Amino acid sequence: MSESTLFQLVFATAAPFWFLMILLPGWSWTRRIIGSPVIVVPPALIYLGLAVPMLGDLLAEVTNPTLVGVQDLVGTPAGTTLLWAHVIAFDLFVGRWIYLDARRRAIHPLVAGPVLLLTILLGPVGFLVHLGVRAVHQNPEAQKTEREDAESENTEHQDPEHQDADDATSSRRP
Repeated sequence: MSESTLFQLVFATAAPFWFLMILLPGWSWTRRIIGSPVIVVPPALIYLGLAVPMLGDLLAEVTNPTLVGVQDLVGTPAGTTLLWAHVIAFDLFVGRWIYLDARRRAIHPLVAGPVLLLTILLGPVGFLVHLGVRAVHQNPEAQKTEREDAESENTEHQDPEHQDADDATSSRRP
């Protein structure tokens, strides 16, 4: 398959998910579909398929990057398509997180939608805008859930010996 075809295909694999997140954010199937990180697999597989044939040059450049080296790498149809697949995959991953975070925080779709659109167009800018929106949009329920998730992670990663001591201590508390 030509680089030109793959270049077009990589966005086509991501576009339906952006459509769901922006235009049908409240549809029950959108939440189910976007809830899975597997949605990022198609552009990631295209990236992998492009990276394997140029793995030697790619690894040499990413382990010791130079401006000229990166220009040479992305200055080819294969390199540009590789970079495009990378951008599309990661923008979709970040967009997925923004969508799920906005839903959990009850950020209105008329606010989240434009942020997601900005994320498609200028990924890091959309991410930064979402961080600003979530800082302004304080949802006590979402903050409580985040604290509970963090506490749950902390107890899951504790050493079993210490956990027994913590359990014994907590059972003595009134």
